[in-house]
Amino acid sequence: MGYKLICTDMDGTLLNDNKEISLENRIAIKDAMDEGAIIVLCTGRLFTFAKYYAQGLGVNTPIIASNGAYIREQQSNNILYKCPLGVENSLCVEEILKKYNINPHFNSSDTIFTGKISFSSENYLKLNERLKKEEQFKVEVVKDWEKTFFEYKEEILKCIAIDLDLDNIRNAKEEISNLGGLVVESSFYNNFEVMNKEVSKGKAVKLIGDYYGIKREEIICIGDNENDLSMIDYAGLGVAMGNSIDTVKAQSDFISSTNNEDGVAQVIRKFVLKH
Repeated sequence: MGYKLICTDMDGTLLNDNKEISLENRIAIKDAMDEGAIIVLCTGRLFTFAKYYAQGLGVNTPIIASNGAYIREQQSNNILYKCPLGVENSLCVEEILKKYNINPHFNSSDTIFTGKISFSSENYLKLNERLKKEEQFKVEVVKDWEKTFFEYKEEILKCIAIDLDLDNIRNAKEEISNLGGLVVESSFYNNFEVMNKEVSKGKAVKLIGDYYGIKREEIICIGDNENDLSMIDYAGLGVAMGNSIDTVKAQSDFISSTNNEDGVAQVIRKFVLKH
């Protein structure tokens, strides 16, 4: 088998629009693991979000969360990599988002910190309704951001800004990008995510490859949006979903079907199972 490691994004890639993993994707992933392939979930989401889906798939490998800011083994809970956003960065980002009246969401590995319940935090609370108590995601409404940033300075990994006013999103993204020293990427048309400058999915995939002793050319990375570009560029085979943005398609070696058409299964069958 030429490809030994498959790193897949979640939203817009492994998950369909209903945030479910299709039966075809499940079967293909199981067949690939049975043939010795290693499957790693690589997401901008919380570690606990990815872990919930990984356990449902029977995937026990380390998880790349928060766009590569946090990599952790599932079984031993050993943290392979962690790169916090930092207090000063968090303060600067929150100040700019306030200027544009955008409600911030700052993420740790298991908690969403937000000024009010909206978008991301609202979606996590809806997911909680179908989860067991021990599986649920933590959401904290913050009144004093500076206090929170100092209290969780080693835990806050990422900020995500989401708004329906696309002009505000575009302008805030540009202003934060101009600060320098930060990674600012979008994972959907109405959002952007902010991480420490040392963070990317591409770096995280390299770390996972080194962890397993797998060469770059033996790695497949699958994604759909801007925050997936670094890992698609790093991979031996970079794959864009059919629903990907144009820049991802242009940079990829192969374009699969969409996330609602079992695109991950198509990649696995074509390049790993060879049928």
